[in-house]
Amino acid sequence: MKLLELRGIRVGFGNAPQRVQALRGVDLDIAAGEVLALVGESGSGKSTLARVAMRLQHADEGQVIYGGTDVTGLKGARLRVMRQRIQMVFQDPHSSLDARMTVAQAVEEPLAIHRIFRRAERRARAADLLRKVGMSPGHDDKLPGSLSGGQLQRVAIARSLILSPALLVCDEPVSALDLSVQAQVLNLLLDLQEERALALFFITHDLSVVSEIADRIAVMYLGRIVEIGTRRDMLTNPRHPYTVALLSAASGAWKPAGAEVVLDGDPPSPINPPSGCAFRSRCWRALPICAEVDPVLSGAGTGATHVACHDPVGAGRTHPT
Repeated sequence: MKLLELRGIRVGFGNAPQRVQALRGVDLDIAAGEVLALVGESGSGKSTLARVAMRLQHADEGQVIYGGTDVTGLKGARLRVMRQRIQMVFQDPHSSLDARMTVAQAVEEPLAIHRIFRRAERRARAADLLRKVGMSPGHDDKLPGSLSGGQLQRVAIARSLILSPALLVCDEPVSALDLSVQAQVLNLLLDLQEERALALFFITHDLSVVSEIADRIAVMYLGRIVEIGTRRDMLTNPRHPYTVALLSAASGAWKPAGAEVVLDGDPPSPINPPSGCAFRSRCWRALPICAEVDPVLSGAGTGATHVACHDPVGAGRTHPT
């Protein structure tokens, strides 16, 4: 069952001729109970897409569909009801929590905003959820400034779960944490995901994290999804040259076989992306058609992998010589 559907999402910032094309026609589905990871370089549009999914960012074009209902134009009370079902964990827990609120107050605040339960019940539910994420009772009345980064992120996770959402959007939730704390928070998220049958939309640039948590992986480049498939297929048989390059630059046993891939240059400017395929200026497999026609995301080879490439890896040459 499709829980969230993003259809033809386009977002730009600024005015012509300096308008940044942050998202350029993104289609993406997340199923109930699924962990979908979105990866790509900084500036590729990952966080913008997360904000569109949350209805925190207006899309210039496209639809946001939740549970089969188009929520793109929802406002007021109807939008607040939808947001009970979709919550977000941000990258920086320091900025996502009010420094003047105690831990318990921060976690119970969403219940107060939505006028759910009386104050005593809200406090009891917040305390229970704080225990579930590993916070001791002694922390309930502390202010965020007295907590570590890992503790703050646990509080932020508890706050995001207090309304019992069906989908949790996680925008780089562990990138600001030490490695040992990252593992603890990731394990917590996965335990909660299994216990509550949550869907996770997990945004990251860290492929070692993706290899541990994802059911499916989507790869974004310059505001477009260029490949999407199951974790196994994506990590063992990447089809888009950009995915191959990402894996080649990462550490792990799932690096693609063959020569090391080192991309030349920086990503093109989102103000004026190249004609045709935006990756062609850095691609060792580029063909003449790549400068003329922007490839669409379609099935390639076996399995459920979809790739936007005129000459996907495995269909000819595999690595640069």
